[in-house]
Amino acid sequence: MQRRNFMQAAALGPAASGLLAASQAATAAPAVAAGQERAHQLDLLRQMAEPVLGPMSRGELKKKFALELSPTWDGRDTSVAYLECFGRLMSGVAPWLALPADDTAEGQLRRRLQQQALQSYASAVDPKSPDYLTWKGHGQALVDSAYFTNALMRAPQVLWEPLDATTKARIVAEIKGLRRIEVPYINWLLFAAMNEAWLLSIGEESDPMRMNGAIRKINEWYVGDGWIKDGQDFHFDYYCSYVMYPMLLEILEVAVAKKAPFWNAKPEELLAQATKRGQRYCEHLERFIGPEGSYPPIGRSLTYRTAVFQPLALLAWRKQLPASLPEGQVRAALHAAHVAIWDGPSNFNKDGFLTIGFRGRQPELGDWYSNNGSMYIAAAGLLALGLPATDSYWTAPAQDWTQKKAFGGARFPKDYAVNY
Repeated sequence: MQRRNFMQAAALGPAASGLLAASQAATAAPAVAAGQERAHQLDLLRQMAEPVLGPMSRGELKKKFALELSPTWDGRDTSVAYLECFGRLMSGVAPWLALPADDTAEGQLRRRLQQQALQSYASAVDPKSPDYLTWKGHGQALVDSAYFTNALMRAPQVLWEPLDATTKARIVAEIKGLRRIEVPYINWLLFAAMNEAWLLSIGEESDPMRMNGAIRKINEWYVGDGWIKDGQDFHFDYYCSYVMYPMLLEILEVAVAKKAPFWNAKPEELLAQATKRGQRYCEHLERFIGPEGSYPPIGRSLTYRTAVFQPLALLAWRKQLPASLPEGQVRAALHAAHVAIWDGPSNFNKDGFLTIGFRGRQPELGDWYSNNGSMYIAAAGLLALGLPATDSYWTAPAQDWTQKKAFGGARFPKDYAVNY
């Protein structure tokens, strides 16, 4: 990972000062000191968030954020990139922003980014702001509005409640205005449903058909053993990580909390089923992580980097990891994967913004819809930072993950398909 102004090493505690040397010491993932994994992820969050939220809070993101487009860019309005950047970043950092305030260096960073985030939300919907985002025009706005509202749902007390009445009204109006977009029968159904779930969560009028229809269709696309199709055909990629499970689970949580009516189904039963299936998918994700932290570079949107592990991080944050995945094992595996990707060169450009690539800048891996704003979904791999440093997820003894055990000649559990 490129280390620019590492919060003055001391800002993240003694573990941070030796972080880089430890991560480069060997190609196989070594054992790390307690707290080092969290320091590594926290520095990554800082590197992603500061160059975006600082300028946007001053109405200067569009001025500062030089766009990088995929070589196969499909010609859509490039201004969609700014909503992608902000919405996706906020969705990933929201749980950490929601932690209680304190006077530590981490707490001071959190307080500063919280204020910048609130100012950025105001700019995002203020037509007079230079950073007013692209809510009209291309349908891509529906996609990234869902990350925009997902962040508000993940941290309502620090991101929604403090906003002024005018900004709140503008956000609600922009989100409801996106109902004009005809939703294709792919993962986009969940973007529309996420917006409606958020509206429901704050007591606004919501469209139950957009929620219920999406959930029914996703369940129809379940193919078994934890995997969900993205539309009519099955694609072997990571869209269960990027969209399917995180959004399905959080939409259903709102449905349960608000007692939303479902045709011929109980939302609590649907949530329990989705949770079991998501846990099973997480068992596959954990087994994908190689002894040194590598994982299979498969499918489209590969440049989303460690967003691949959003479901593991989400269930860790929610304390819903299956019994087969102890916290210390998941933490060690995710740390190895983060080091494998982020300690490579050129993940960030000279101005501190993410580049298109898998490990470093590799623009040829971009899809027709890829821009450097899209890359900020990688922040979703950091959801476990929503747990304080004292939580058992961070303090439990590290354990070798499945492939590290397997290729080290140690005992490891065999894996069998499930039927639910």
